[in-house]
Amino acid sequence: MIIKKVILENIRSYENEEIVFPEGSTLLSGDIGCGKTSILLAIEFALFGLQPGQRGSFLLRNGKNEGRVIMDFVVEENEITVERTLKRGKSISQEYASITINGEKKELSVTELKSKILELLDYSKEFAKKQNLLYKFTVYTPQEEMKQIILQDAETRINTLRHVFGVDKYKKVLENISVVSLKLREEKKVKEAMISNLEEDKLNLISREKEIEQMKFNLVGLTKELSFRIDKRKRIEKEKEETFSKVEEKSNFSREIEKTRIMILSKRDSFNNNQKLIVNLKKEIAEFEKFQFDNSKIMELEKEISLLKKSEEKLDLERVEIIGELANLNLKNEELDSLHRKMSNLDVCPTCLQTVDSVYRSNVLNKTHNDISKNKNKIEELNLKKQEIFSKIREIDYQTHLKEKDLTELKIQKMRLESLKDKKIRLEELNNLNIDFEKDISFLENHLQELNNVVLSFSKYEKIYELKINELSEALREERLFDIKVAELKKEIELSIRQIEFIKERIQKTQETKSQLDYITELENWISKKFVPLVSFIEKNVMITLRNEFSNLLKEWFSMLVSDNFNVRLDENFTPIIEQQDYELDYSYLSGGERTAIALAYRLALNQVINSLMSKIKTKDLVILDEPTDGFSDTQLDKMREVLDQLKIKQLIIVSHEQKIEGFVENVIKFKKENQVSKRVV
Repeated sequence: MIIKKVILENIRSYENEEIVFPEGSTLLSGDIGCGKTSILLAIEFALFGLQPGQRGSFLLRNGKNEGRVIMDFVVEENEITVERTLKRGKSISQEYASITINGEKKELSVTELKSKILELLDYSKEFAKKQNLLYKFTVYTPQEEMKQIILQDAETRINTLRHVFGVDKYKKVLENISVVSLKLREEKKVKEAMISNLEEDKLNLISREKEIEQMKFNLVGLTKELSFRIDKRKRIEKEKEETFSKVEEKSNFSREIEKTRIMILSKRDSFNNNQKLIVNLKKEIAEFEKFQFDNSKIMELEKEISLLKKSEEKLDLERVEIIGELANLNLKNEELDSLHRKMSNLDVCPTCLQTVDSVYRSNVLNKTHNDISKNKNKIEELNLKKQEIFSKIREIDYQTHLKEKDLTELKIQKMRLESLKDKKIRLEELNNLNIDFEKDISFLENHLQELNNVVLSFSKYEKIYELKINELSEALREERLFDIKVAELKKEIELSIRQIEFIKERIQKTQETKSQLDYITELENWISKKFVPLVSFIEKNVMITLRNEFSNLLKEWFSMLVSDNFNVRLDENFTPIIEQQDYELDYSYLSGGERTAIALAYRLALNQVINSLMSKIKTKDLVILDEPTDGFSDTQLDKMREVLDQLKIKQLIIVSHEQKIEGFVENVIKFKKENQVSKRVV
């Protein structure tokens, strides 16, 4: 498990803050009381909700009605986001809970979300309704709580550790064995009562077997009578089917008669329709044959139209030339008019800057005036000519239109005459088709008469079929009667056989009961004399193994933090024993730094033991240390670098106000508190 991000809204001293956690070692730094531990409490709340005995007022900011924690984290390859809220009412309660796994969001109840988190982290389901000690001892234990474990009485401590290590399952095994032994004794009494009717069952078995033999003899007679009835019914069924085939043949012939009549009517309709078409075609052919068509007229009209179009094209070209010439003349007049205006007011030549002579200006003006007049006269002549050409083009268009209309009519007449041959072919086809229709109608009428005669000959089979249906109904009734008698007798025999089997099974089970009683007695003796001592022995050896591993790890971590003249080990109750120069030191006589060192060493050793035992849990990559250097000397603070290097985990989160720790970690997130509000220092 790797934490990515935590968002706090109205949680303890935070109003709205987002903290991003990188991988590696991260220090949450700041003065005492600035809100560092609140972040760790928010993480625990996001994962497991309010713990048993924990109040919502412990987390919800004073004066606020709602609070929320959102946390993003990764478990294996799953991207997970959890959200939990608190709401103030008569009391502060958990209001909303949801989880998003790889983008798929689900809203769950408070307890459902806790169970889902336990499942994802591969924690035991027994923590669903109690404090999650496994998380506290593997990931995050407040430093003061670890000191309390060390200071607890031996029985409380050993019971707590037995629960965390899962060793208390041996106690449950012994309790379950006690229940099993009680059940075994009860089972013995039940089985002893089951063997009391054995002889009576054997006599009953002999009587039942004789009754079955008599019933089997009676069954043979009934079966023969039933077989005779079945043969009779099959014979009548066969006769009925043969008669029915004749009735079906009559129906088929009747349907064939109806089809033939429809075909006759259809062919007659087709014949009449063809006759009408023949009359119309003959009229059209007669009309076209009277008409005389001259193909030379088409050629003559096409030639005239072509000549008219060429004349029109020639006139159009001439008109275009006139339009171009008019454009040139208008352009020249505009240029001459512009020159006339300039010269009228020109006193000094703009090129040579000499004074323009009045005689010269007068000559230029007279010349431009004369040129403009000539051009205007020519423009008038060209406009008249253009109008004349336009009139000729319109006349040619009109003549062309009339001749094209005549040409179109001649071509239509030509097409009609060309279709005369197709009409004659169509007329001949219709005449031949009507001859075939007359033959088909005659054939179908003869066939219809034959079918009527056949249907008349099959009419008698309908009455025969009705008689066979009645005979078959009576035969089926008799067959069912004997079938019921045979079935009832078979059922009775089957029931008797089942009763015999039941009696045999009961006898067999009764005979097996004595063997089972012997086995239960033997099992009860084995449990009390062998299994219970074995479980106790295993439990003792497991605790010894755990204590030895725990003690070695505690010694290793403690030696990193204190001088070499100290020695530490665990006694049989997992109480840390501190020795100096062969003398035991009481925990209360240690300095503050030494107490913190022993608590931190105990915490790290416990974490390693649990992770080695429970290799499947998904929180092995994360450790959170809350004020792990409380009371440490400068020398001990320097040794913390070695401790942190030895942890070798993917994500380490440390809460401390010691500035020196900043040099031991990869990332530092600083916090401050202003006006009772905690904030991250950017």
